[in-house]
Amino acid sequence: MAKYSTKQAEVDWDEFVLNMNRNAPVNLNETGAEKRKRIADLEANHEKWFKYYFPNYYTSEPANFHKRSTKRVMSNAEWVEARAWSRELSKSGRTMMEALKLSLTGKKFNWILTSNSKDNAERLLKPYKVILESNNRIINDYGVQVKHGSWTDSEFITRKGVAFRAVGKGQSPRGSRNDAKRPDGLIIDDFDTDESCRNPERVEQDWDWLERAFYATRSISNPLLVIFCGNIIAEHCCMKKAIEMADKSEIINIRDKEGKSTWPQKNTEANIDRVLSKISYNAAQGEYFNNPITQGKVFNKLHYKKVQPFSRYKFLVAYTDPSYKSGKKNDFKATVLAGRYKNEYHILKVFCEQTTVANMLNWQYQILQEVNGRCPVFFLIEWPWIDETLKMEIEKANERHKLTLPLKADPRTKPDKFYRIESLLEPLNRNEKLWFNEKLLPSEHMKNMQAQFLALSPTSRAHDDGPDAVEGAIFSINSKTSADPGKIETNRNTYRNPNRY
Repeated sequence: MAKYSTKQAEVDWDEFVLNMNRNAPVNLNETGAEKRKRIADLEANHEKWFKYYFPNYYTSEPANFHKRSTKRVMSNAEWVEARAWSRELSKSGRTMMEALKLSLTGKKFNWILTSNSKDNAERLLKPYKVILESNNRIINDYGVQVKHGSWTDSEFITRKGVAFRAVGKGQSPRGSRNDAKRPDGLIIDDFDTDESCRNPERVEQDWDWLERAFYATRSISNPLLVIFCGNIIAEHCCMKKAIEMADKSEIINIRDKEGKSTWPQKNTEANIDRVLSKISYNAAQGEYFNNPITQGKVFNKLHYKKVQPFSRYKFLVAYTDPSYKSGKKNDFKATVLAGRYKNEYHILKVFCEQTTVANMLNWQYQILQEVNGRCPVFFLIEWPWIDETLKMEIEKANERHKLTLPLKADPRTKPDKFYRIESLLEPLNRNEKLWFNEKLLPSEHMKNMQAQFLALSPTSRAHDDGPDAVEGAIFSINSKTSADPGKIETNRNTYRNPNRY
C-alpha cells in the first residue's frame, strides 16, 4: 500500500507540473529590456506577482484579510504573524507564495518549516521544492534554482544560496545555518494535533520546543520573520499561545459575524452550506469557526421519554430566545414548549435553527394549532425584543394564519447567561427532573438543541440560544406556580375553545 501511495503521489506531482506550466506559458520573444520592466512591475505588486508565477494556487481573487496580512509580512523583516484562518482560506498556499517571493527577490535566505511530524513538514516543503525545480516562469525570470548535491525532500539550497529545511515537532533544528546565516524565516503550520491538545502538559512541552529549540535558532542581530498557520482546535493549544506571542494575529472564520463568506471570491454560500450540512455542529465549529468545543463540561447527556398529553398540564410556556440578526447564517433562534408535571419539567416541543423572523413566528402558530385549546399556553419572548419591526411582522403573521398571537415580552432582567443556565438546569438534568419529548429525537431542531447543551461551558463560544430558551421557559413556569411542588396539579379540563386566540 505504501509503495502504491508513493507512486501515485509522484504521478500527481508530475501532473501538477504539467498543468502549472501549461497555465503559465513563457514569452520567449521578449527583449531583455521588456523582461526587466515586466519583472520590476510584478515585484512592485504582491498580488500580481503571486498571480503570474503561481496560477495553480492563485485561482481566486484574494479577500481583504489576505492582502492585509501579506502587506504586514512583506513589509516587516522582523515580525511574528499568526494566521488562525479556517480551512479553505489558503493559509499554507499564501505563506508559500510570500516566502518564495522574499527568497527570489533577495530578502530572505534561510527558511525552516515545521509541523506536527517530520512527514508533514516534508509534505509542506514539497510544493516549494517542485516549484523551484520546474516552474518555467520562475526559471525564465530568476534562473535555474536547483543546486545538485544538496537537493532532498527534507532540505535543499538553491543556486542563489537560499536554504529550505523541514523539521518535525521535537526534532533538533539547532545549528541550522546557510553559510554564516542563521534562519531568518520560520514557518509553523498545523503544529497542534487533537491528541496532543487533550493533554495540557503535552501542549506546554510542544510550546517549550518551539521557544527553546525552534525559535532560538535565529540570530539576535539579524531580523527574523515568523509565520504561524493553523486553526484553534482546542481551548489549550499552541495556536492560542502563538496569537499571544504574535505582533499581529487575525482569527478568520469561514463566515464573518454577519454570516457571510469571508472569501466569497472562492467559497460561495451554497458551497459552504453544502460542506457544513454533512458534518456535526461541533465539527463545523472546530474546523471552520476556530471554536473548539469540548462536550460534556456541564451537561453530559440529555434525558428523553414519552411525555404527557397537553391536557395533563396545568399550563404550558412557549418561550422564544431570538437572535438579533435575521438569516440562516447568524445566531440560532429557539422556541421551546415546556410544562411541569408533578415534580418534573417536560420539554414537549423544540424549535432551534438559524432562520428568519417570519419562520420563528410560524413556530408560535404551529404550537397554537397543535395545542388547540387543550391547555393554557403563555407565549413569552426574551425582552426587549418586541420592537416596532417585530410588531409589524406579528401583524402580518396574524393575517396569514388567521389567528392572533398572544406574544408577550419577558420582563425579567437576566443575569449572566451561562450561570443562569448552569444553576437552574444542570441540577434538574443531573437528577432526571428535566425531560425532553422522545418524539423530538429525529428532528434537526432537537439535534441542534442537544449539541448546544453538550457544548455549554463558561469559555465556549458555541451557540447557546437553545439552552437559554429552556432556562427561560423553566424560570417562567416556576414564577407562575406554587413554591410547594406537592400542590402542583395536572389540568383535568380537557376542553378549550379552539378559537380562543
